[in-house]
Amino acid sequence: MSDMSGEFPHWRLDAAASGAADLPVLAEVDVVVVGGGAAGVAAATVCAEGGLSVVIVERYGFFGGAAVAGMSGTICGLYLATESGGPRQVVHGFTERFREALAARGGVTGPQRYGKTWTVAHDPLVWREVADDFLERAGVRILLHTAVTGVLVEHGRHAGVVVESNAGRSVIRAARTIDASGDAAVVARAGHATRFGDGGRVQNPTMFFRLGNVDLPAFREAYGEDTICPPWVSSAIETARADGLDLPRSHVWLFRTTRPGELLVNATRLVGRDGRVLNVIDPEDFTEAEIDGRRQVRDYARFLRQRVPGCAGSFVVDTGVEAGVRQTRSIEAVEELTNADVLACRKRADGVVRSPWPIELHSGDRPELRWLIDDFYEVPYLSLVPRTGENIIVAGRCLGAEHEALASARVTAQCFEYGHAAATATVLSLRDDLPYRSVAGADVRAAMRAAGSGL
Repeated sequence: MSDMSGEFPHWRLDAAASGAADLPVLAEVDVVVVGGGAAGVAAATVCAEGGLSVVIVERYGFFGGAAVAGMSGTICGLYLATESGGPRQVVHGFTERFREALAARGGVTGPQRYGKTWTVAHDPLVWREVADDFLERAGVRILLHTAVTGVLVEHGRHAGVVVESNAGRSVIRAARTIDASGDAAVVARAGHATRFGDGGRVQNPTMFFRLGNVDLPAFREAYGEDTICPPWVSSAIETARADGLDLPRSHVWLFRTTRPGELLVNATRLVGRDGRVLNVIDPEDFTEAEIDGRRQVRDYARFLRQRVPGCAGSFVVDTGVEAGVRQTRSIEAVEELTNADVLACRKRADGVVRSPWPIELHSGDRPELRWLIDDFYEVPYLSLVPRTGENIIVAGRCLGAEHEALASARVTAQCFEYGHAAATATVLSLRDDLPYRSVAGADVRAAMRAAGSGL
């Protein structure tokens, strides 16, 4: 806290500090959670509800990560895919707690058809407010507008992080670290092994946007109930592309939102201007994605106004705060989720998260969908544990998974549950004084089941 003299006793602003030993200690806690997306919010909440002292660090002034800043806008991964019948929810736990809280505020739609499965769309402002309430009620210490710039590792054991804000730099000492950054930022800074997709090829980012003043009845009559576009829309996009609009993706997805006359649009495909795959860990690539993404949004919005019934008077409400990121680093984990695990819908005694979501691979001219019909697989606990290092676990899309497997495992419902699993493991790790890799996945599963996960 400031004494109004301009001094912040728990932060050091001068450039003389050469390392963590020179910095003041801002907090000493059981757990530091890095990143406030779906996984981080779940992890911090469940840890605090389990009696642990928790600090969560988030670089933006709000929670939500890819779901809010990236405006992915939907909670994918709740429902089975099927070729007959209606939506059947198979993922519960913290995910369902959060969905229910959104619903209580009018902040989430009912199920919307997405090919052979369903998803729900949420309001990004309500998402932030629900996250605020969850974390504050649980007693989590919240640090927004704060970035992690260093890692404390003592004798191979993670002991906290170095953080930075406009007040200066400081240290958070923690017995356990949960890396929910989405980018394995803490794991990578500590020098543990990571990789990028398939030999460096990662999935394309997308700039999501919301379209307002849509005549929804006219739109739905022409477009249909499936959020995945019908063939006539793809054909119209190809025609408009030939006429000069920048519309690289022909298969687009449009979702109704909680607001009247509004659509959430997942349409753009962002690649380098030289045709290369963009890796948004590199800020130059991220910058290119942001600038070209906003330009591409305008062309897709123009296409919708000109070619899609109900959209003639529409306008762009906003884009994501940042481009939507599907994939960056994955950790080299003690155990990897494999492509074969996903395709075989493998169940396992140490499975801590269910996923019925298809392999949704954005890595070429059009998205590739490989459905898991009337079934799901389970993600092994040790895919959250880095192969090296002690007292650190990940939660979110940076889990250890093969490229195609990650294209299924990375979505929002599962990210909530990775946070739930990482927190449950953290409670057990501290209670029994065990390293994460010695915590039994079956014990994590049992504790999550007792908390309503439905495993």
